[in-house]
Amino acid sequence: MTRVDEPHLIVFFDGVCNLCNRTVQILIRNDKAQQLTFCSLQSGRGAAVMKKVENTAATPKSIILKAGDKYYTKSTAVLKIARILGGAWALLYPLVLIPRPLRDVVYDLIARNRYRWFGRSGTCMMPDHTVAARFLS
Repeated sequence: MTRVDEPHLIVFFDGVCNLCNRTVQILIRNDKAQQLTFCSLQSGRGAAVMKKVENTAATPKSIILKAGDKYYTKSTAVLKIARILGGAWALLYPLVLIPRPLRDVVYDLIARNRYRWFGRSGTCMMPDHTVAARFLS
């Protein structure tokens, strides 16, 4: 059951991944209704979710979307987030018709190489004061 004080839509992301941080910035800019809340997988809450969903406390391998009581990972999370954003982003959602194992092959390729291709930061992104309320710890 979702706690009363917990946001309905939480995006858990790798807080030290430059690609993930840029993606979160894009989501913030495009989430006009401010439906999404964000939480680094390196935080206490994020680590607990990662252990529950990915069954590991190791390096994050997936973005995780918590929508109510359900968790979505990898390509499914990305496509559901695109649908939530609406507009042109929602045009990506029909890709959900591609079988998940095929979609996740592409996701896993990017996830496996994200630090090499995009770099990583020594610390998690610190949101500025205009969006800090949308970040959980």
